[in-house]
Amino acid sequence: MKLILMMLTVLGVSVQCNTTSSNNDAKKADSMHSEKANNSVVKKMEPAEAINEVKTITIKSKDGLPITADIYKAENSSKPTILLFHQAGYSRGEYVEIAPKLNELGYSCIAIDQRSGKEVNGVVNETYLAAKKENKKTEFVDAIDDLRATIDYALSEFGSKEVILWGSSYSSSLVLILGNEYTKNVSAILSFAPGEYFTYQDKKIEDFASGLNTPVFITSAKNEYKNWKSIYDKIPAESKTKFIPSDKGHHGSKALWEKNDGNEVYWENVLSFLNKI
Repeated sequence: MKLILMMLTVLGVSVQCNTTSSNNDAKKADSMHSEKANNSVVKKMEPAEAINEVKTITIKSKDGLPITADIYKAENSSKPTILLFHQAGYSRGEYVEIAPKLNELGYSCIAIDQRSGKEVNGVVNETYLAAKKENKKTEFVDAIDDLRATIDYALSEFGSKEVILWGSSYSSSLVLILGNEYTKNVSAILSFAPGEYFTYQDKKIEDFASGLNTPVFITSAKNEYKNWKSIYDKIPAESKTKFIPSDKGHHGSKALWEKNDGNEVYWENVLSFLNKI
């Protein structure tokens, strides 16, 4: 298995990353993959690497909106819980392949449907449907309370002492904001294709990035580097890391999907970063 080989060799592998020594429309950058949804509450996930059952639960957002979430539990793990947030037009289905691999590394994961999204990999975004039914706004920035509620759930009911925030496209900008709010409990941030997709409290994303003091990993497709260079430059953390692929690469967390060329190199850089924290 490719991932296991990476896990065994990552400390000695030659990793293509740079450690610290406007903008495309995220909705256009994110490609849709609409299939029939799998709505079972407890299910075995594909691919075959998934060895644990995945439990689907509901978390209440700050305004009472029900957030649909998949729990990928790694048994007897003392590692931080990884909170997985999807890109525009997607759902928690973005992580049906990624989360089981993170389980293999000993990380429990929580992947949610945010109110801004729709469907991917046969998984319909239930939070988006609930938001439309309740006439709630579903713009990118409106999802920030869904992320907050997930962090709070992980730290209280799920029992995590620390969490790792993992964002994709627009949510990769949201996690850079929230890294300022949860400084005591966020052990790292992984941001896949961030950008100045919106402002929050009249501030740009780079303004929030300047206040981060936790390890941060940023990557994207090669031609998207220009979208987040100024954000990355503002991060003061000594342990910040960036990876720019030598080939075209891919937008968001789907860069790690096995069907996408170059996924192995993205994984090598992710594993190298996780091994440092």
